[in-house]
Amino acid sequence: MPSKLIHFAAFSPLKLRLGGSLQDVLIYDTGDPRQPCTPFTKNSSAMFGFTQGCLPLHRWDELNAFFQKSGAKIIFGLNALNGRVPMSDGSLGGPWNYTNAASFIRYTVSKGYDIHGWELGNELSGSGVGARVDADQYAQDVLALKQIIDNSYQGHASKPLVIAPGGFFDAAWFTELISRTKPNQMDVMTHHIYNLGPGVDTHLIDKILDPSYLDGEAGTFSSLQGILKSAGTSTVAWVGEAGGAYNSGHHLVTDAFVFSFWYLDQLGMSSKYDTKTYCRQTLIGGNYGLLNTTTFEPNPDYYSALLWNRLMGTKVLSATFNGTNKIRAYAHCARDSRGITLLLINLSGNNTNHIYVTSEGVQPYSTKKEGRRRFGRIPGLGEEAQLIREEYHLTPKDGSLQSQHVLLNGNVLAPDANGEIPKLEPVQVEGTQPITVAPYSIVFAHIPRFYAPACR
Repeated sequence: MPSKLIHFAAFSPLKLRLGGSLQDVLIYDTGDPRQPCTPFTKNSSAMFGFTQGCLPLHRWDELNAFFQKSGAKIIFGLNALNGRVPMSDGSLGGPWNYTNAASFIRYTVSKGYDIHGWELGNELSGSGVGARVDADQYAQDVLALKQIIDNSYQGHASKPLVIAPGGFFDAAWFTELISRTKPNQMDVMTHHIYNLGPGVDTHLIDKILDPSYLDGEAGTFSSLQGILKSAGTSTVAWVGEAGGAYNSGHHLVTDAFVFSFWYLDQLGMSSKYDTKTYCRQTLIGGNYGLLNTTTFEPNPDYYSALLWNRLMGTKVLSATFNGTNKIRAYAHCARDSRGITLLLINLSGNNTNHIYVTSEGVQPYSTKKEGRRRFGRIPGLGEEAQLIREEYHLTPKDGSLQSQHVLLNGNVLAPDANGEIPKLEPVQVEGTQPITVAPYSIVFAHIPRFYAPACR
């Protein structure tokens, strides 16, 4: 099996989203020889810096053959700007011309290609990026997409998801869209996250290591959760694209160990607010890919994501850490196993934390880097604490936050000669001992006998 497919298979099932800025200037081949299908060409005066491009049907066939081999669930982003006209307020108005998209969807159905979801547009919500469409009009277009999907997949056992808007969160705009598509015309509401600013920013690492800065994104998750709850809709929230720092990120930051602090914190935080899927920008490409763009070998975030995927279940628990704000703590019911899994992130480069877990919360004992201290038994852990837990400690190679190699329990993670992903083996720790979180490290701790009623 080719190495890239091995990397896919490790996450099974994996969602892959195809989309981005150029999807809104992309048309689809119809098979009509009278309609030319030409590729994108650079044009600095055109929207998004390129002329309109076309996706040939033979290329779509090739892509779907790859999708089938990968086993991934595919989300495809549709051109939402077809037919729009400039409005006096600077937005693009008029109804979406869905003729070309509907033809493309019908072709996809006729070939039996399995699409998990069709997403309308990219970053056209609120003030938009390069272009914007009012929420009222966008809602009408989502309803049109829903009808196209219902008609095209008539008689099929299941239908793809209707997904929108794939843009940056704007409370008023998102509220309007959900109010006009509730209770069940839109399956998923997607938003994008680049909260660290531009990739050229020289202070990215400072932001990543700042707990207050990381906390800032909680407001977005909380607001969207509130909008969906109060609307009485079946629509769920996804992060449809998140690369942290826009314009392709920053080499040796967004593709290095330090970015796992941001990424895993995002996964933990978004889960707390009922986000159902989190799409990372990118699998490969730019300086924020999970895979190295030259060698295709995994960057540190690949292994962080893989451990999250294997250890953290879908039920989210409330976790509090009563100590330094440099420790980020998240807890879920364990995936496909008994008990719970804790995720602990130490943003401090100076302090080692020795952490005891109780059913009331998390009790910290912090020492300096070289410090040693004996700990007595913590009341309340009971006999269950005598049992073994499994720990996965992630640290950067050579202690460098900007390393592109990550150590698991002291061993470098790298594919073997055949491209196979290494086994991610835990260390076993006696249950009465605290969880030791070294400076600038990440720990997943699976505690199989921890009693949490929600995990029964």
